Amino acid sequence: MTAIERDRLTKPLQPPYLVAARTDGRGLSVGVTADASMAVVEMMVHGPWSQHLGDQVAAIMRLCLAGPAALIIVDLCNLRDPHGLSLRFWSGMSSEARLGTGPAQLALCVPSMTTLDSRLRQPDRHEPLVYATMSEARTAIGSRLPRARRFQARLAPHPASVRAARDLVARACHAWGLPQVQDAWLVTSELVTNAVEHARTESVITVSTRGDARLHLAVRDGATGYPRLSEPASASWPASLDERGRGLRLVHAAATVWGAIPTRGGKVVWATVLPNHHEPSGPSG
Repeated sequence: MTAIERDRLTKPLQPPYLVAARTDGRGLSVGVTADASMAVVEMMVHGPWSQHLGDQVAAIMRLCLAGPAALIIVDLCNLRDPHGLSLRFWSGMSSEARLGTGPAQLALCVPSMTTLDSRLRQPDRHEPLVYATMSEARTAIGSRLPRARRFQARLAPHPASVRAARDLVARACHAWGLPQVQDAWLVTSELVTNAVEHARTESVITVSTRGDARLHLAVRDGATGYPRLSEPASASWPASLDERGRGLRLVHAAATVWGAIPTRGGKVVWATVLPNHHEPSGPSG
């Protein structure tokens, strides 16, 4: 690992958390995809086990844990680890996920009758969760996902969807007894506007909370290109919902954290906001 890579892994993460697959010329690759709400993230690890590969996995997983992911499933069917040397790494990542701000659970799909599988399934070892196949893991996760309060809607690629998305946020906050979150309306407006104007595909918005003060917003669209954060034109940030052109700089300023992650056939752009006590009369069109 180079000094630059080591510095990237040890310094604190900073938004935006843009998650992307990684491949190098040594037969190593780490793929990643999420569901529309970003509650479930799947990773695919290919290649012989090494510290370098572990660093790649850890970097991507920490980006995922910065968001609303509640469960991360890692497909290790194409990991070459005949001696189970990665056991300590997976145990450590499972603890990091469980003890994080989320927290999240880690599930591994490991071929049966391998050394790693037998070591992970020892009677005194309770985590991470271990399954033989991805289909088995997907079937089993429903009962293990922590309960999250969630509102979700499908939106057409039309400007009216921005108002519909803000209304969904308002209904969610009212149903959960949260303050009317102006920052959430602002962030939602920008994320959905980007989906309408740039992706130009149907989108799915998810508003969720796990019962704490944080409100998670996720907008999935059918375009694979990631949003680009441009330099601010000025240092001042007007607060009116009607003023446009602030783009992702507004998201960056208003959200506690935000990022993007691939989905099958598209991407999810997500943000987490905290409630404030500045309550406008309601979302404007």
